[in-house]
Amino acid sequence: MRPRMPGAKARGEAPRGTVAGMDARTVGESVVAATTRHGGVARVSTLLAEGFSRHHLDRTRADGRLLRVRRDWVAVPGADPELIAAARAGVVLSCVTLARRLGLWVLHEQHPHVAADPGGAGGKPAGVHVHWARPLVPRVPDALEDRTENALALVAACRPFEQAVAVWDSAVRQGRASLTEMRRLTLSSSAVAVLDAVDPFADSGLESLFRVRLRWLRVRILSQVWVEGRRVDFLIGRRLIVQLDGGHHVGAQRADDIAHDARLMLLGYRVLRFTYAQVVDDWPAVQDAIARAVGQRLHEVP
Repeated sequence: MRPRMPGAKARGEAPRGTVAGMDARTVGESVVAATTRHGGVARVSTLLAEGFSRHHLDRTRADGRLLRVRRDWVAVPGADPELIAAARAGVVLSCVTLARRLGLWVLHEQHPHVAADPGGAGGKPAGVHVHWARPLVPRVPDALEDRTENALALVAACRPFEQAVAVWDSAVRQGRASLTEMRRLTLSSSAVAVLDAVDPFADSGLESLFRVRLRWLRVRILSQVWVEGRRVDFLIGRRLIVQLDGGHHVGAQRADDIAHDARLMLLGYRVLRFTYAQVVDDWPAVQDAIARAVGQRLHEVP
């Protein structure tokens, strides 16, 4: 029998590392656990680098505890379908899709948005908007979700200006992005314009839309100002207050806000209140009301 070289494994011997000495069931559980740590979808090469063998992966797949997504990707049953789709297509989730997954404010997302490097191996999945652009911040090979900085840059190029500002406001407010770090990146002209318009104190995407849409009005507009012991959404001039009601503004909160409106009116303020639907779907009417109020000098001290 041919002598074995030092350090070589005998046929059938368990690989060294975390799976050495484990029985088949335990190894399968370890494969599932490792894949789950990677978000439920993992590269085969990554699992091999962690000490598993292709035999381990094949056995786990045969047991129904692991699914083949693509040649070099596997997933656990019940894994995030968006991550599976990204792995299957060779792309990363980005732009407004990543923004929505991060809990940022997104107005509309008609189709999933993904990103792929130009000339890369990414495919063209049907019904998906693919951004072919080099990332500002390099993506790690295992990534199925883009970096926030890359996604924000794509949002700036993809969405209308006011919607892009709303997404960026939301990212900064939630600590998902830093204005200082974003300024250090090589941004496009559209991204620079969005960055310059960001308000880290914006309380909601609805407020961001309102603020950006009224930039033409040559009157001082302050957001999140304390008046009579509470914050108001906007103070136009010195006396015109605008309050915006979100989609879930009902019940006791609404009653309390209306009572506060009454106190403001008794103090000499003029209060205009608009709903989410009015700002998003009937902006001309909202804008007209504010323009008429300013025209009548309701924003000034009587």
